[in-house]
Amino acid sequence: MSGHESDSSRPVVAPHTVVAPRVVVVGAGIVGCSLADELTARGWTDVTVLEQGPLPAPGGSTSHAPGLVFQTSPSKTLTAFARYTVEKFNSLEVDGVSCFNQVGGLELATTPERLAELHRRAGYAASWGVRGEIVSAARCKELWPLIDESAVLGGFHTPDDGLARALLAARAQMERAVGRGARFLDRHTVTGIEQEDGRITAVVTDQGVFPADHVVSAAGFWGPVIGRMAGVDVPLQPLAHQYARTKPLPELAGAGTGPQAVAEASRPILRFQDRDLYFREHGDRIGIGSYAHRPLPVDPFAVLGYDEARAGGLEMPSSFPFTEEDWAPSWDDCRRLLPALRGSEIEEGFNGVFSFTPDGMPVLGESRALRGFWLAEAVWVTHSAGVAKAVAEWMTDGRPGIDAHECDLTRFEEAQRSPAYIRERGSQQFVEVYDVLHPLQPMERPRPLRVSPFHARQQELGAYFLEGGGWERPHWYEANAPLAAGLDVPARDAWSARYWSPVAAAEARATREKVALYDMTPLRRLEVTGPGALEFLHGMTTNNLRKKPGAVTYTLLLDETGGIRSDLTVARLGPDRFQVGANSPADLDWLTRHAPDGVHIRDITSGTCCVGVWGPLARALVQPLTRDDFSHEGFGYFRAKETYIGHVPVTAMRLSYVGELGWELYTSADLGLRLWDTLWEAGREHGVIAAGRSAFNSLRLEKGYRAWGVDMTDEHDPYEAGVGFAVRLDKGEFLGMRALEGRGGHGGRRSLRRLTPLLLDDPSAVVLGKEPVYVDGSAAGYVTSAAYGYSVGRCVAYAWLPELPVGAGVSVEYFGEKVAATVVDEPIFDPKMSRIRR
Repeated sequence: MSGHESDSSRPVVAPHTVVAPRVVVVGAGIVGCSLADELTARGWTDVTVLEQGPLPAPGGSTSHAPGLVFQTSPSKTLTAFARYTVEKFNSLEVDGVSCFNQVGGLELATTPERLAELHRRAGYAASWGVRGEIVSAARCKELWPLIDESAVLGGFHTPDDGLARALLAARAQMERAVGRGARFLDRHTVTGIEQEDGRITAVVTDQGVFPADHVVSAAGFWGPVIGRMAGVDVPLQPLAHQYARTKPLPELAGAGTGPQAVAEASRPILRFQDRDLYFREHGDRIGIGSYAHRPLPVDPFAVLGYDEARAGGLEMPSSFPFTEEDWAPSWDDCRRLLPALRGSEIEEGFNGVFSFTPDGMPVLGESRALRGFWLAEAVWVTHSAGVAKAVAEWMTDGRPGIDAHECDLTRFEEAQRSPAYIRERGSQQFVEVYDVLHPLQPMERPRPLRVSPFHARQQELGAYFLEGGGWERPHWYEANAPLAAGLDVPARDAWSARYWSPVAAAEARATREKVALYDMTPLRRLEVTGPGALEFLHGMTTNNLRKKPGAVTYTLLLDETGGIRSDLTVARLGPDRFQVGANSPADLDWLTRHAPDGVHIRDITSGTCCVGVWGPLARALVQPLTRDDFSHEGFGYFRAKETYIGHVPVTAMRLSYVGELGWELYTSADLGLRLWDTLWEAGREHGVIAAGRSAFNSLRLEKGYRAWGVDMTDEHDPYEAGVGFAVRLDKGEFLGMRALEGRGGHGGRRSLRRLTPLLLDDPSAVVLGKEPVYVDGSAAGYVTSAAYGYSVGRCVAYAWLPELPVGAGVSVEYFGEKVAATVVDEPIFDPKMSRIRR
């Protein structure tokens, strides 16, 4: 590392003359080192990594990380990041010592609820390609002889997990990057970010100015500090987390004395989630981490620099004093699980600082506010190399190699970016690290945050609200409970019955037989205007948009490789005015990045609202309220009109995502309540009800309608995902077209996989999503969306699978049990589409 000292003495760094872009990475922890390695391996060799502390242990979270790597996560993306991290660190050595100790992982269950959760986690592992198995209490004892077997019901063993030697891995990658031309400068504190015309130009430090074309903040819990210098919000909350080491244990005497002095662990890394604890060996000692204590949020702007921390008596800036009062209950739990600890004591401990976001995911990508400023923040050692690879691909190729939409920095709504929200939600993420969380389980605070104009009426109808994107979203209405009486709805197991009600079956039936109102307000709406709006949207999407005003078109946003970035509904309301139904803030970001001068794009979601009026009696309800012709001949499918419903000006679109006749009715937020009341009053004679998202999801799956981000992402092309009908290769050039040419319906981008509709054979069986699907006894794919189809009397599931013929038998693993299912044709309900087009 001696070369770094001479480099750091230069007060100003002149612009480089090489062709590769100038990249400055802020932070030389595990993420910064991994990113420098990945970038230089891709030919971007003009990389400077700035670090305020001393190398190779600069004092951030990497310097104190205990290194446990459990790969399995409910998130496919996080699991992929972890798998790559394990693969890469296993391949790295420093002075003959491996950067990964593959001792395996073991998660214990001491309650029936946790054992069920471990079966679900084993399902995730099978879905995402991680080796793992449920094991008996006796096998847990064999793997970890110190545990009290009588307290354990079983475990989940993952033999490929283990311990990352984070500082060694950082050093190994740093040396490889330096060998390709990168440089690492320690003792450089960043003091400012320079920019011009919305683009990054340089990083200012106390040692000089570093011109840059790209700057990546990989500063860990200091991320918000660097972000503020750039004028970019970083939605990250640092929290302190307790870690302690015991005194030497006689039961571990001789451990760590093998041929490598660093062979400090031989038993699996251990999780005791029922008490929010984890364990690892440190030679003849045991290291213990706890999430059981109260959240201890840390102000990143108040964290001391390395030298100030040392002068203040701290070992490093990220290591705070150990709070004994928080530790005491966890120590009791440790000694109950590991009786050998009853005669031992804690030798040392600290409260280590690391990062949480409001949803527990990393924050990655390029800022919309400042071009060339990238974030690689809130990344744990577990995912570090995988994240670095994805960000390097993003920077050099324009997109990550895997779907990373869950981590995209644009994903948070404006209402989710306040300091109060970030602190509260980040702290709750700490509390919930090891909790058993249902996939539909909403956050409890702060709520309500965003409500539609119909919220008061929904409360009067007994709406059961869940939450998404900060919005309160009704999933069913207790006012409809009498309609469920007498319905033949299969009983559910305790897990699938959570956040569900048989009332959803009644609401689905009423939609199929009469008419229902659905609150569609949370769905994103963009307005695109300007003289070049048509040609811009036509060139950005896959379908033909050169239609007369009044046309509505289902179309796709692709990336350059043909991957599906989003699906859109585009309504041409005027020659140069369009309303776009989109999915996430990333859609606005993507379109804005590509928009030419003169084309204006704005998000109108918060200022507008929408009611879906669907069912065979929808026309009978709506037609008397307007002078315009709402007949099939006068208002065809996929058409739009600006009209009035009673006193309310609306944009009406004849669309249906439930497979029934109807319209989406849009108006401004101030008129929303009047619109709802007008429709409700007129619908009384037709038996109108309000229906929620639970019924909506059932109905959409019966029709085979995809949900972007769940059923399809940019990892999939339109033909694999079954939406090739929205592609017009003969319409002229569009983004992603060249990647699709020659594919048609024959062979996908990466394999012969397809998004495949399944019906579970047992009328009483249900699955929820992310379960592994087995073909001929082997895991071959996973479920994306699933819901009980009340119209067809079976659970409908969509899954990514190899191409299979209609009628093929498969099985879905649900909590360790195989559930038989059959491949079916789609759409399952009303294949002739006659109900929509009446």
